[in-house]
Amino acid sequence: MKQVELKNLVKVSIFGALAFVVMLIEFPLGIFPEFLKLDFSDCIALIISFALGPAWGVGVEFLKNVLHLFVTKTVGIGEFANFMIGGFFVYIAGYIYAKNRTKRGAAVALIISTIAFSVWAGLLNYFVLLPLYENALKFPISEIVKIASKVNGLVTDKFTLILFSIIPFNLVKGTIISVVTFVIYKRLSKIVKR
Repeated sequence: MKQVELKNLVKVSIFGALAFVVMLIEFPLGIFPEFLKLDFSDCIALIISFALGPAWGVGVEFLKNVLHLFVTKTVGIGEFANFMIGGFFVYIAGYIYAKNRTKRGAAVALIISTIAFSVWAGLLNYFVLLPLYENALKFPISEIVKIASKVNGLVTDKFTLILFSIIPFNLVKGTIISVVTFVIYKRLSKIVKR
């Protein structure tokens, strides 16, 4: 048992470092405010979560964000946000998939986790992250709302920012990440499980 755990720790270290590198390649989607960016590092964590178990996938999320602290521009708030949201996504998906390890089970896990983590991202942003940005970085929520309203006229305050930008962005991001993971998982899982 200890040998298996040691092997999994090594795999999490390798894939966590790889996820960190992939996390550096991020881009806006154009239909959301510029500060909401997509990267594919969660695909790596999802693959580990499916192959080894949800806690190991969360380990990848944790490691990539710890490594990202060395290049942060957000005083660690962005990394905290990424871990809390990505870790939730990866854990839920891995937990559900572990109960039904089939293609259908993977699809159901990805759909449910995408919806769940999008709602979680909205709640976390509303109650924790936006106030943290405002207090730690002295970046008023009203400025974030102003930036978002240029892209989406429905955004007029903190609540509509969450409703019309944060949650939809995470639904789109989760869908893209899920589709990519679903397509590549079987091929890459053999490498992970070796």
